[in-house]
Amino acid sequence: MGESVMSVDPVARLRIDLLGQVGVRRDEEQLDIGPVRRQAVLAALVLRDGTLITRQQLLDDVWGAEPPGTGHRVLPSYVYPLRKALDAPGTGIGQSAIRSERGGYRFVPGAAWTDVAELTERAAESRRAKAAGSLDTALEHCARALDLFRGEPLAGLPGPFADAERQRLAQQRRVLHQERVECLVLRGRFADALDGLAAPALVQPYDEALAALRMRALYGSGRQAEALAFYGETRNRLLEELGLEPGEELRRIHQGVLRRDDALLLGDGVTRPHAAGPAPARPRRPRVDLPGDTACLVGREAELALLTAPVPTGAVSVAAVDGTAGVGKTALVVRAGWTLHSQYPDGCLFVDLRTHDGAQESVGPRRALRRLLRAIGSDVGDLPDDLDDLVAAWRAATSSLRLLLVVDDARSAEQVRPLLPAGPGSRVLVAGRGRLTDLDADLRLSVEPLDTGTAVDLLRHLLGEERADSEPQAARELARRCGGLPLALRITGARLQHRPSWTMAHLAGRMPDDEHGLDELRAGDRSVEAAFRLSYEQLPPELRRAFRTLGTSPTYAFDGLTPAVMLGCSRETAEDLMERLVDASLLQQPRPDRYRPHDLVRAHARRLAEATPEEAAADLAAVLRLYVAAGRGAGDWGPEGFPSGPDLTGSPFPDWRAASAWLEAVGGELVDVVAHAVAAGEYDHACWIAESLVDHLVRQGRSHECRAALELALPYAEMATDRRMPASLRNCLGVTDIYQGRLRQAHAWFADALRCARGQGDPLDQARAIAGMGIVEWPLGRVEEAVAHLREAAERATGLDDNWLAGMVTCNLGAIEARRGRHEHALEHYESALALAEKNGRPGLVAKFLCFAADAQIALGRHAEAASLVGRAVELARDAGEEELRTVTLTRLGVVERGRGRPHRAVDLHQEALSTLTERTSTWLEMDVRIRLGQSYAAAGRGAEARQQFRAALALPGADDHVPAYDLALDGLNNC
Repeated sequence: MGESVMSVDPVARLRIDLLGQVGVRRDEEQLDIGPVRRQAVLAALVLRDGTLITRQQLLDDVWGAEPPGTGHRVLPSYVYPLRKALDAPGTGIGQSAIRSERGGYRFVPGAAWTDVAELTERAAESRRAKAAGSLDTALEHCARALDLFRGEPLAGLPGPFADAERQRLAQQRRVLHQERVECLVLRGRFADALDGLAAPALVQPYDEALAALRMRALYGSGRQAEALAFYGETRNRLLEELGLEPGEELRRIHQGVLRRDDALLLGDGVTRPHAAGPAPARPRRPRVDLPGDTACLVGREAELALLTAPVPTGAVSVAAVDGTAGVGKTALVVRAGWTLHSQYPDGCLFVDLRTHDGAQESVGPRRALRRLLRAIGSDVGDLPDDLDDLVAAWRAATSSLRLLLVVDDARSAEQVRPLLPAGPGSRVLVAGRGRLTDLDADLRLSVEPLDTGTAVDLLRHLLGEERADSEPQAARELARRCGGLPLALRITGARLQHRPSWTMAHLAGRMPDDEHGLDELRAGDRSVEAAFRLSYEQLPPELRRAFRTLGTSPTYAFDGLTPAVMLGCSRETAEDLMERLVDASLLQQPRPDRYRPHDLVRAHARRLAEATPEEAAADLAAVLRLYVAAGRGAGDWGPEGFPSGPDLTGSPFPDWRAASAWLEAVGGELVDVVAHAVAAGEYDHACWIAESLVDHLVRQGRSHECRAALELALPYAEMATDRRMPASLRNCLGVTDIYQGRLRQAHAWFADALRCARGQGDPLDQARAIAGMGIVEWPLGRVEEAVAHLREAAERATGLDDNWLAGMVTCNLGAIEARRGRHEHALEHYESALALAEKNGRPGLVAKFLCFAADAQIALGRHAEAASLVGRAVELARDAGEEELRTVTLTRLGVVERGRGRPHRAVDLHQEALSTLTERTSTWLEMDVRIRLGQSYAAAGRGAEARQQFRAALALPGADDHVPAYDLALDGLNNC
């Protein structure tokens, strides 16, 4: 796929690299093409071979089953910045590398060199050279093709198209590796061929073509017996795990090895090193103590490749494997042992230390050493029980041996160190739940749960493809409920195998949540919860206490501050405890300073917390107060905006920036915090948290999350002891509706809030409700009612000393004056609002009012003054870190440039503002950007493009609710 590297326009200076992290260069300059979703759009265009891609196809390629709420309208915000990055300065849209045509986009062939196109050409050249008998040339082209890969292709890109291309390119990489190995065999370079077969891409246990190549390379090296033994191992694996005999080609290679058919196995002109006389006798098989490798191992190809990769032969190599209970560590190291055992002529030994085996006594180093010494044929009867003497005997006995030792269920480095053999070239694989951080290891590997797709593959192996594929949705749900733990999946498979009348949907229905899942995940003497319990019981007391907080945390992921407030300790102490739980494989660390337990581990922690109800209640109250403190600290409302609620003395957030950053790190789980509080009967906290998050969320463009949190809390507001909550939450829903452009619904919420507030006699929420009614009335055309309500609200806000509310009301009164054409009066209002915002001290609020003041100065023709105001707003917006505020300031800069007679510069700024829009952007803001862009296009004499923007503004959902903006767009369209 892709243009031939020889046919790309030789003057093209762009280089697009896709075989790893996506990168773009012009000449030697690295270009910034933005975040991964934008990179995915570029990849989808580039890899389509110059074909026109419809907008719908591009959405499907990049967003898949979860398209953005704004649909096709989001695509220009991705394509425009790509054009700016890729095209040389001064390039017109008609000469861009990305063309807009007939409802879609096309990447111009020849506009860029790509490593994918070069890969295709090098691979073709290699095949041509091999067919012509030029093996050295073929090898050179193969090596150059493989060198193009810089890691996983399209690394990190989202979307179905990127997933499919990754698989295709990974397959192409495997084919290249395989072709290289075959060339090496035909060239007589057998040792290099065997090294090549150890590449991770070629660790495919069921690939018969690779097995045939390995047999040919072994045979060519003079290792006929090993080639035959490998055939036997491959045949057994195929029979036991797939129920298949080897295919015709692999059987033919087997017969060729038996007959010593050099021509068949090695090609013409290549001979292997024969010994004189009859074939050598097959050597005695070394002792292999590994457990039977009967379980199917799915989804562990990468881990297995790491564990079986070549290691230095001059020392003892140690690999340490860790992971939570049930994740499949034992199956992995046992499979690795069976894969490697033929390379260790003096034996492959296995020791199970049984650290977490509740049914049997654990095996200490003394017992383990005695067993190992017996396994290699030493007489240990006369040895004393002293551990040092046993270690000395073991090291002496193994000093001349090359062994493979597999140690399972290790808890500490102290258990493992005495067991390490002394012979150079020996290899040790250690598996345990905890991370053996103080064990000297060449490789450390943490085994993670399987992803959902791979977990379904394991279920298909366990249940049979026909049964699993008959209920694909139920299979995915079961895989999800098992959390990707192979132990849980095997128990699930066993239950379904022994209950043929059960459907997968029936079992999934018995596991509606993680707690019920723990009850169902038991079969005979196997139980997921029992495995977790043994891990918990071996923790010291302080870690058991810390582990129980995992069950109380309202979010799945958290930082060190969350357990710190529950445990009543410093953040540093809490983080140390969490790190120790990570080392014990009871907690995951997806990124620095963020922790997350496995879903089933969290359910077990919740049960343990419920067993200590007083402790759990205190923990929950502490962590919910933390979220109230964060929400109130991050918003612009200020302390006077929350006259009731918990005592937040000693809040851990020194300023609004710290509180806002902490909430941003929580991400999309903020709604879950409210749900958690409701489920626990903490109705006051649920209402306080939902209320406190409003300003933070709507300023971040996350109005949908804000609405979800409020709608969760509202039904319980009447049950809260804080009687202010029914009115306050209704006011908050009105604010959210304003940001979402639902002005009529907002008015209804404010009117209902006013009724509740009057019933409770609460002055603050009365003032907010009256202000809200005024704010939505003037865009709906009810200007006189709006002015009356806003003036009443202004008086009330002043009496309450609420600077935030007073500033918002005053700003809206200024907007009404501007709508009437009285811009000097509007400016006076804006300056008053600005003074109130500066008292409040939040940069985002100040920046907003500066933009309004700049609008008034622009309307008065004072462009220099407007530029000064907007310049200050840009700096403050950057400080505040708000997405929508950045859009607003960019748009205002564009208006200033247009007023200065530079419409083309204005268009660029408006386009940049347009590129910042997301699916979360409010309707009113997108209308504003598009209207101003249309006005700048019109000023630049580009009427068709101006009309396109005005039409787009009028077509937005709920556009007719925004009367002033709607009228502006309509006027612009009629005047073009």
